[in-house]
Amino acid sequence: MDYDIRRQFPEFDVEVAEITADALKARLDAGTPVTVLDTRRPADAEAWALSYPNVTVVNVPFTEFVEDGQPVESVPEGVPEGPLVVSCAEGITSRFVGEFLTAVGREDVEVLVDGMEGWARLYVGTPLSETGPTAEIIQYHRPSSGCLGYLVVDGDEAAVIDPLRAFTDRYREDAASRGATLTYAVDTHVHADHISGVHALGATESTTPVMPAGAVDRGLNADVRLVEPDERLVVGDTEIEAVSLVGHTTEMTGYRVGDVLMTGDSLFIDGIARPDLEDPEEAHKAAGRIYDTLEWLAEEPADTLIAPGHLTLETARKHEPPYVERLGEVRGRLRGFDLDRAGFIDFLLSSMPPRPNNFEEIIAINLGQQRVDEGAAFELELGPNNCAASGD
Repeated sequence: MDYDIRRQFPEFDVEVAEITADALKARLDAGTPVTVLDTRRPADAEAWALSYPNVTVVNVPFTEFVEDGQPVESVPEGVPEGPLVVSCAEGITSRFVGEFLTAVGREDVEVLVDGMEGWARLYVGTPLSETGPTAEIIQYHRPSSGCLGYLVVDGDEAAVIDPLRAFTDRYREDAASRGATLTYAVDTHVHADHISGVHALGATESTTPVMPAGAVDRGLNADVRLVEPDERLVVGDTEIEAVSLVGHTTEMTGYRVGDVLMTGDSLFIDGIARPDLEDPEEAHKAAGRIYDTLEWLAEEPADTLIAPGHLTLETARKHEPPYVERLGEVRGRLRGFDLDRAGFIDFLLSSMPPRPNNFEEIIAINLGQQRVDEGAAFELELGPNNCAASGD
């Protein structure tokens, strides 16, 4: 497909520099200012851009660089001076633009390999320094959306919590590299911002798919093991305890391993869950349930390590991975723990961002009510997660 598209473009007798997604992230994490020239359509660039505190994104569509099938005679208006990282959806039109700019004498031009799709496929694993008595916990981070997941390994068994379908092979490989087999694939709730990997991982005999029992009331149509609050999954010598953290959804369940509490989309280190994705008409009631969950968390040990299901790009820039924090620190910083019920509900309902892209279809897929192939699944979840309602 890429070859057929490239045949439409004139070829330049130049070499353009490339930068991979992981190399770009390292540059951004180092605080280096980066200007991205996004060559997608304006609507696509506005819907989802490469966002970092030290990134400036300028959108000049690819169509500005061609006329009647030939390159334009001069650099289009709006293209910034200085070093550029050129990006598009898949690294095709951006390569043409990068070659064009190089051919007209622009220096310090790099093309992002595979474009925004390459950025979306970046997935970084970082071990937690604090684990259960014998378990190792690895936190996964998808920079393009802020999604976080966890691999718990003890001996020759492993469980992945909140897996993404796009990275199912990664979990198996990481477990195998530690001498373990993936025995459980677990969701904290029915996700609305990404396609879960639980069903795909559970299609093999070695891995049991696990979801909270409350998902049945939401229309779950899949053969999975259901867990209730206080129930335990055993991986090696480690117990993974299910903990009720309802509010974001009615079945929202956290998982505790030793002093680590994987909170899913209930409490983040930089915000509190939004209450309107399961049923927008019931958002007021859901906000009250989130308040009750925070009241329960207010009584938990302050040294509990909160390992959330998401974080913002701003937080990723400020914190070194892994992205975890003591519950006492979170309670002392986030607004919400200091409000009464009425004040908290008003605060939460007044601070909700736009809903995630395609969230209703994603929920139906994660419930097993619809099926999509790998390519369609990847496209559906592109963009920011927007699962938090409030920040610190």
